[in-house]
Amino acid sequence: MQQLQLPPLNEGEIYVGAIGDQSGDVYHLILLPGDHDEDDWQAQMDWAKSIGGDLPNRIEQAMLWARLRDQFQENWYWSNETHHRDAGCAWYQYFHGGYQSSLHKGYALRARAVRRLPI
Repeated sequence: MQQLQLPPLNEGEIYVGAIGDQSGDVYHLILLPGDHDEDDWQAQMDWAKSIGGDLPNRIEQAMLWARLRDQFQENWYWSNETHHRDAGCAWYQYFHGGYQSSLHKGYALRARAVRRLPI
């Protein structure tokens, strides 16, 4: 089995792992430095973009919970995913209990940004 070559990391970045999607595309996931204070969903999406990243999706958040929960406060963190039945809500990961749920996008939750590199 061929081993993946890890991408170069910038200072403070943490390699999370490789993830594949439903179409078979695989990418490296990298956690960017910085834990952003509580803010609403759109402000957190804008913040992540301003530092060259994105908020993690729900699958990525589950992976972050499983592998790097020590990099997060025991708090709620926004994902980049809008709820499929209610566009006014988005999904979050609770980094104390480990569960995911959704809240109205106006609530103030924390955020961490990631970047994705195609393999």
